[in-house]
Amino acid sequence: MDKGRLKESAMATQIVMDHCGDTRHWFDQRDRESLLKAEERFQDLSDLGYTAAVRNASGEPSIVRNFDPTAEETLFFPRLVGG
Repeated sequence: MDKGRLKESAMATQIVMDHCGDTRHWFDQRDRESLLKAEERFQDLSDLGYTAAVRNASGEPSIVRNFDPTAEETLFFPRLVGG
């Protein structure tokens, strides 16, 4: 396995959707400081009304209410507003 693939496998992603597209935040699941920042981002986005979802074992999205440090990818989407 090359170094790029090894590094990639240790990184998780938080994807934040908004009116401009998306922003991606990578963090190292093995690094305590990186995990703390990711957990803080999760809480901040949740407090702003974003909904978080991760893929379960079968690949289906599942809404989560708490930070999961083992999730490889978490997608945040803003609250939908009806009109």
